[in-house]
Amino acid sequence: MDGLYTLGFFMIVVGIPVIFGIGYATFEKWLDHKEKMGERLAAETAEKAAQYAAHVERLEQRVRVLERIATDRGADVAAEIERLRDEPLN
Repeated sequence: MDGLYTLGFFMIVVGIPVIFGIGYATFEKWLDHKEKMGERLAAETAEKAAQYAAHVERLEQRVRVLERIATDRGADVAAEIERLRDEPLN
């Protein structure tokens, strides 16, 4: 019976702290992984947003040119349209 108490005492004093220590270390690694994944996702999202913004800016420039062509009666419309066709779309 004395050995059973010793084993129980050993499990409480040594076993439980070891189990919680391992669990805490695993939880910390999981949190670090989640943080790194969040940072990568944020970087990718920012890059895509910048690409979309640049694309929208190019489209807005083209629309401004087309508006100017449509409203400016003195402009050579055919030459402007041909110039726009020659520009890369990117």
